[in-house]
Amino acid sequence: MAQLKITQVKGLVGAKQNQKDTMRTLGLRKIGQSTVREDTSVVRGMIRTVAHLVDVEEVD
Repeated sequence: MAQLKITQVKGLVGAKQNQKDTMRTLGLRKIGQSTVREDTSVVRGMIRTVAHLVDVEEVD
C-alpha cells in the first residue's frame, strides 16, 4: 500500500478545535514537522479536514 508524507506548513493559532485535534491525531505539532502514514480512506479524510494547513506527497 502507498505511503503519504504529511508536512505541517501553517500554525494552528485561530484554527477550529476539530482541526487541532485532527493535526494531533496525525502526529503533527510544529510547523515543518512531517509524518508518514498509510494511504487509507481514514487518513485521506483527516487530510481533507486540514488540507489548508498541510502539504501531502506520496512516497514509495
